[in-house]
Amino acid sequence: MEMIGKVRRMRLRDRLSLSEIARRTGLSRNTVKKWLKEPEAAMPKYQRRDTAGKLTAFEAQLQEALQGDARRPKRDRRTSRALFAQLKAQGYAGGHTLVSDFIRAWRLKAGQSPALRGFVPLKFDLGEAFQFDWSEEGLVVGGIYYRLQVSHRACQKFCV
Repeated sequence: MEMIGKVRRMRLRDRLSLSEIARRTGLSRNTVKKWLKEPEAAMPKYQRRDTAGKLTAFEAQLQEALQGDARRPKRDRRTSRALFAQLKAQGYAGGHTLVSDFIRAWRLKAGQSPALRGFVPLKFDLGEAFQFDWSEEGLVVGGIYYRLQVSHRACQKFCV
């Protein structure tokens, strides 16, 4: 916004030409001309054209593969490298970064939906359930080493 004010002051107060303003500011003459034509309150915006990228043609296939993998156990899901290799075999000419960024965004969006998340709280009445773990310990008795398998009771609160 400062630069627009500076360009307008150079034109209106100092009466400089478009070429001289462009030379002093380092802007192109077309930019200076455009800024001077716009109303004072207008803030210039850069608008990028929506163009199809290298991945655009393969997004539907990639989403279908990700949806299929979402229903599989975690150990059976394909990694981003495996999905990238599959797309390469189908003619994808882009890089792995575009594919992994797309997969990350898709998984983040899919993880936000409440239908895919689940949580089952484990609450029990006192004495209804308890947990224990097994471990293997070493013990020396009378100079002889014994390996023991031991049960450990894991109790959070109010064990009966």
